[in-house]
Amino acid sequence: MNRWRPTPADPFPLPGPPLLTQGWHDVVFAHWPVPPERVTPLLPAHTRPDVLDGTSYVGLVAFRVPSTEACGIPVGGFQEVNVRLYSVDGHGRRGVVFLSMDADAAHGVLAARALTGLPYMWSDVSLRSAGDAHAGAVRRRLPRGGARGRWRATVGERVERESALERFVTARWGLHTRHAGSTWWIRVAHRPWPLFRARSWEYEGDLLEAASVRVDDHDPVSVLWSPGVDTGVCPSLLPAPPVAVSAGACPA
Repeated sequence: MNRWRPTPADPFPLPGPPLLTQGWHDVVFAHWPVPPERVTPLLPAHTRPDVLDGTSYVGLVAFRVPSTEACGIPVGGFQEVNVRLYSVDGHGRRGVVFLSMDADAAHGVLAARALTGLPYMWSDVSLRSAGDAHAGAVRRRLPRGGARGRWRATVGERVERESALERFVTARWGLHTRHAGSTWWIRVAHRPWPLFRARSWEYEGDLLEAASVRVDDHDPVSVLWSPGVDTGVCPSLLPAPPVAVSAGACPA
């Protein structure tokens, strides 16, 4: 159950034209290790934590979405900060599980929550870049009295060869979400991330705690930055089955 096989560098083909296309730009990835048993209760039904050498990870990820098209119709852009875990289901499909998704477009938050069940929240989000410095801040508007955080990363060398951990947390070609009584896997396709490692990182806030995740160390074990990718999104027609299989099977 804990054996992990590297995910492919390229995504699996989408089963048809993408229903949603987005740009994910100026992306900061920060990751902390967590014991899988600590995050198991936070995952959707019929999924379990995906692990690397017996350890799972929680990510804090921030990025700009300059444009979105739904079925070919432009619906605008926004800025987002999310807290995420890593999952695998009974079909062997690996994915991301979002615990919180702070975005600064109220109409997009309402639409995404209604259509997908994803935990979008209306927030003030500010992302700034100047040379190799990338900073951000978020303050949750709804629900009131919500979480907040601020961070700053200084980018260093380009990643020429990904480590196992860097591949594990970035080569994710889908997400799991609980919606309409079932757990669904939504396919995501984009070119491999161009990645850069951070030389420095500063963070303060309670975004992880608000998502019910406790980490043992304040400092993350990995901080990466990417100029971004363009993505296509398409839901799978197969809900996650209530059986456990070994990780590494081909997605359906």
